[in-house]
Amino acid sequence: MHGLMMDTQLSVQLILERAKQFFPKKEVITRQANGNHRYTYADFYQRVLRLASLLQQLGIKPGDRVGTFAWNNYRHLELYFAIPCIGAVLHTINIRLAADQLTYIINHAEDQALFFDPSLAPLVKQFAPHLETVKNFIVMDEIPIEELNAQSYEKLISEQPTDFVLPKITDENMAAGLCYTSGTTGHPKGVLYSHRSIYLHSMAICMADMMGLCERDRTFPVVPMFHANAWGYPFASALVGATQVFPNHFMQPRDIIQLIEQEKVTVTAGVPTIWLGIMALLEHENFNLENLRLIVIGGSAVPVSMIEYFQKRYNIPVVQAWGMTETSPLGSIALVKSNLLSLSDEEQMSYRVKQGIPAACVQIRAVDDDGKEIEWNGEARGELQVRGPWVAKSYFNTTERAEAFCDGWFSTGDVVAIDPEGYIAIVDRTKDLIKSGGEWISSVDLEIALLSHPKIQEAAVIAVPHEKWVERPLACVVPKPAYSEQFDKEEVINYLKSKFAPWWIPNAVEVIKEIPKTSVGKFDKKRLRIMYQDFQWPVG
Repeated sequence: MHGLMMDTQLSVQLILERAKQFFPKKEVITRQANGNHRYTYADFYQRVLRLASLLQQLGIKPGDRVGTFAWNNYRHLELYFAIPCIGAVLHTINIRLAADQLTYIINHAEDQALFFDPSLAPLVKQFAPHLETVKNFIVMDEIPIEELNAQSYEKLISEQPTDFVLPKITDENMAAGLCYTSGTTGHPKGVLYSHRSIYLHSMAICMADMMGLCERDRTFPVVPMFHANAWGYPFASALVGATQVFPNHFMQPRDIIQLIEQEKVTVTAGVPTIWLGIMALLEHENFNLENLRLIVIGGSAVPVSMIEYFQKRYNIPVVQAWGMTETSPLGSIALVKSNLLSLSDEEQMSYRVKQGIPAACVQIRAVDDDGKEIEWNGEARGELQVRGPWVAKSYFNTTERAEAFCDGWFSTGDVVAIDPEGYIAIVDRTKDLIKSGGEWISSVDLEIALLSHPKIQEAAVIAVPHEKWVERPLACVVPKPAYSEQFDKEEVINYLKSKFAPWWIPNAVEVIKEIPKTSVGKFDKKRLRIMYQDFQWPVG
């Protein structure tokens, strides 16, 4: 049977047009050194049209990737909409990566243009000479940077018309966004998001039992806009006409909490590390958080103490969400179902610290080593697999880890138990990745570098719990016999500093006689983790 419903193509354009038409007076606010920048959705819309015109003038065609290298701010939001609204692909680039990884990602994506914040220019200078496809560098500022041959964003868009007509998006399955994940060993992998997936994902975020975003909200994603599209907040907020508040590069705990207070933020989202810093500040200073109705935390497990702190002291619910770049990222959320509200506080907390139940449209299962589905009894363990309209079906332009996508399911690499109520609890990882402050660090990549050091015989890197960053890498090394007497740990740290981003560098090096091995001769990280489970990090 055909023709039952109108054939409406879901797209980022629909979100943009709705924000302009129904919420033109609502604001977008960005923290700046000289007072907050604020303008309305009506102003935003005009600038998006100018920017879209500029992109076409630069020769950007449908399907072309355009890189953004920026903090959370209003210009980045303009790029979030203008790029997909001309049929091109918004490629948000992680500003925390090392220069060689950035070079790889931008070249692999074949970005045609790169927009970057002026404060990030020193980083751009490091990798710009190695980029193969970028034809235009544009600095998101009033002033050009001649050294990089980077034109001024403001000057360029000021020359464009405000009556530009956006080309119609006729296929909702067109790519609209691209994010790279470093969630596995080897090269970072790209995940494409379609117009349809972004629209549906936005609707899911706005559901009452997810984050319940609505027009009255003042949303503040602390999570970076280069991190899985700021968890979808910029798109979802525009869809419902919520006021949007952005921190720009002012990311210290005091900056964040001041902005929440000043702008009467109602919903915010970020990784646990951010909130640990804020909790430390709140112990000594008073801030008015009465408007805050929800704190969404994801990226790493949320400690019970954090949930209790905000609940008991401020009556603000902290809700744990789980997701991945591959899931756009909303996968599940740990809200307590009404039939569980008669349980004691302690029993309810056991649900709140899990990764929760899947979002509408997301299906889950977990399979054991033999590929059989596990029982949902809270005890059996298996690798979590997910599928849904905003879950990736393959990685972009690579066959690496293609086995993760099978029969319409995506294998997450997380080992989980699922209880009879459908709550997911992550119990381990299939790969020995380290998740520090919500960002992945590959232990294998660090080990390969350590093993190339002339004085090291064996090396293994493990995740060890850390009070601030949740996990940090600990390097366990066995020196070559000739160097066992006088082995300089600092030399090892400095050696790694030349190869990796600063936050990848292990906080400590442990010199040991031998790394435990498995029955097949592999390094036994499980035993290493047990050996160092009570490890005390050096102070300072």
